[in-house]
Formats: sequence, C-alpha cells, structure tokens
Amino acid sequence: MASADKTAAVAEIVDDFRTANATVLTEYRGLSATLLKQLRRSLGVKNKYSVVKNTLTKIAAKEAGVDLDPEMLAGPSAVAFIKGDPIDAAKVLRDFAKDNPLLIIKGGIFDGKAVTTAEIIQLANLESREVLLAKIAGAMKASMSKAARTFDALRIKMEAGAPAPVATPVAAPVAEVAVETPAPVAAPEVVAEAAPAAESTEN
Repeated sequence: MASADKTAAVAEIVDDFRTANATVLTEYRGLSATLLKQLRRSLGVKNKYSVVKNTLTKIAAKEAGVDLDPEMLAGPSAVAFIKGDPIDAAKVLRDFAKDNPLLIIKGGIFDGKAVTTAEIIQLANLESREVLLAKIAGAMKASMSKAARTFDALRIKMEAGAPAPVATPVAAPVAEVAVETPAPVAAPEVVAEAAPAAESTEN
C-alpha cells in the first residue's frame, strides 16, 4: 500500500474511532464474503463493519486516543464501529456469532473504556433504549390514566350534588358545680319535766 493510501486509510479509521459510540473488534477468519455482507446488512446503515489491517488500526487507535489491547489485533481483524445504539449492535453481533461460530468477538471499546467479550455479551443481554423508553412511556400513561379516572369520578360526584360530609358537633364540656351539702341540724333537746312531788298525808 502506497504511503498516501496508508495515510488516508489511517485517517478514515481515526475518524471512525472518534465518531463511534462503541467499537467491537472481531476475527472473521473463514467467513465468506456473502456472510460478511449479511452481517453488515444486519448491523444497519448507522453502523460500519470494516475489515482492517492490524498495523494501521493500531496507529489509528493511538491517534484517536483509544487504548486498545494489542491482543485484540491478533489475526485477521474486522472492526464494528457502532454509531447507532450499542445495545442493538451488540445483540446483532451476539446472534450472528451464535449462528456463525467463525465470527469471534475479541473485545472492544464502550464509553471510552476497554470491554471484554463477556461484557459485550452482557451489554447484548440488556434491553434496548427503545424498549426501555417504551416501558417508561407505558408506565407513565397508565399512571396518568389512573389519575384521570380518579379526578373524573370526583367531578361527577360533585356535579351530582353529593352532600359534603358534615362534621359531628363536639359537645361542650359541662362545668362542674360544687353542691354544698347542708350542715346537719342538731336534734332538739328534750327537757324532761319533773314529776310533781307526791303530797304527804297527814293523819
């Protein structure tokens, strides 16, 4: 490859590294051109799957400020530059590797940090952003519908003239009145009349 071509190739890879949300390095040894085309189609138009030269990729990664493990650049390499949803792309790569064991996921870069093959599979097992947003929207809709039904029922009740609940009157406390107990009345003294003295009889 001429020097000018190498410079252009490195510049393109540098741009791909810098604009990608995530990067996955793979080994494609034994895969036919037809299968590679199928993989590219499955990844979608937002993402880019490129067969690269390891030496140029290493140079480009360094220029882009990406710390790549040298072991990821062993053997024939192809890089998936994910510019769409990383979770969706990880699912595509995981499923394609299941059906085509010749595709080996070697690792990659996610959020500027190196990730292992196992971590990419974990990422693939997560729910996509669209699914999560749909669930959140559904939960919010259900909550709003419940609130609307509650307010509507309250409005109908008020329009029907339902009496407002009347508070039960609270009895005022009765003041205690001290009742004076009348003093006991002394019993009248009974004076015994002296019996008349017996008259003496004179003979």
